[in-house]
Amino acid sequence: MDKENYTEVKEFFLIGLSHYPALQISLYVLCLVMYLVILLGNSILISISILDPRLHTPMYFFLANLSFLDICYTSSSIPPMLVNFMSERKSISFTGCALQMVISLGLGCTECVLLAVMAFDRYVAICNPLQYTIIMNKGLCIQMASWTWMLGFLYSLLLTLLAMMRPFCDNIIDHLACEILALLKLICGDISLNVFIMTVGNFVFLVIPLLLIFFSYVFILSTILRINSSEGRKKAFSTCSAHLTVVILFYGSALFMYMKPQSKETKTSDELIGLSYGIVTPMLNPIIYSLRNKEVKQGVGKILTRRLYLRKI
Repeated sequence: MDKENYTEVKEFFLIGLSHYPALQISLYVLCLVMYLVILLGNSILISISILDPRLHTPMYFFLANLSFLDICYTSSSIPPMLVNFMSERKSISFTGCALQMVISLGLGCTECVLLAVMAFDRYVAICNPLQYTIIMNKGLCIQMASWTWMLGFLYSLLLTLLAMMRPFCDNIIDHLACEILALLKLICGDISLNVFIMTVGNFVFLVIPLLLIFFSYVFILSTILRINSSEGRKKAFSTCSAHLTVVILFYGSALFMYMKPQSKETKTSDELIGLSYGIVTPMLNPIIYSLRNKEVKQGVGKILTRRLYLRKI
């Protein structure tokens, strides 16, 4: 493609769902309510994990990481999205788009690896309970959590730089946010390197963690079925069912978005699935994974009782 067809981009226009103004108003209200629920639910989980000594375990350490990740992920995308819903211009600066893409893509990749780490934690807890505290020591937990964050952001930084350094033929993104697949459609010329790195990234951050989760639960299930006590089996299943529900929700939408064949046109269904991936899952995580847990409920009650007592004093 000739250079005169290139466009010097200083800002992008996000036109996702712009043809449905009535739907945008409904989505604005829905996304705002869900964002507030995300902030409240995940903040409560983080606070309890810190304040309740009984929850100072690897499981709740990783859950607190997941909750913090979900707050950061949604805060990077939902507030700008809400502004765009009510704005006629619906624009975002070149730097703002790059920053949003680095954060959202990095946190999404981090969550993929973190869910696999949490599956490993459950595997050790159920299959090697006597060695659990030795294997899942504080140092190892901090190292695993740190590596999940670093790997996710290094990959997202590489992918974003490769995309933003390329010449663009247009600056109109047919999406609700600066999403990598929608942005690649605007690049002039060959994007085979971008596609290759994204394909490798899909394998590293989607396929490998999903396989690790699968094999972890194969061993977990075989161990649970060997437990003689029905109460013991029930308790073991309850500690894993929430994690599996979160994995299905998260990976189901992520695999649909990034592993299916891409078309030139962005479908409305793709954008709504993107919303599910970016908003619904973070909102349900604390409910599904933690608030159903008896220890968390007791922690909430304990903290609320303590605060009410201090107010009376």
